[in-house]
Amino acid sequence: MTVSTADLWDERGPELNSIALNFGDFGAKDSFSGPARTVRCFEDNALAKSTLSQPGDGAVLIIDGGGSIATALMGDMIAELAVSNGWAGVIINGAVRDRVALSSMGLGIKALASNPRKSAKTGQGDLDVTVEVGGATIRPGAMVFADPDGVVVEQ
Repeated sequence: MTVSTADLWDERGPELNSIALNFGDFGAKDSFSGPARTVRCFEDNALAKSTLSQPGDGAVLIIDGGGSIATALMGDMIAELAVSNGWAGVIINGAVRDRVALSSMGLGIKALASNPRKSAKTGQGDLDVTVEVGGATIRPGAMVFADPDGVVVEQ
């Protein structure tokens, strides 16, 4: 990504949504962008894992975990799948785990917190649906731009 989210907002503000959440950066890349893919799940990461196991082609996976930080929706093994499959980044409205390992991976990872507790693995959730995270509506295919200032998404 060559442009900052602040500069992008100054240039294209009316065309963008800003996710109004205080994400932490957990991956080695703190700036990344790509078309959105979405998963809606709650304390269950099976659908996110299966999605990140597929070719990402530079996409950004938005995981709407409902803001729960009670369980981690991604750890080092799932993040390694994302790296191996060419994903640009993952933005999680929820928690991660294995933060030391994540910090060395060539992946953009934004999440609300870290929690060592594993999530359920039942596969509950929805794939490639419009989600609302931090007041921003995110539709599959919309361009996502993330850097240390935050996340903006095309409307």
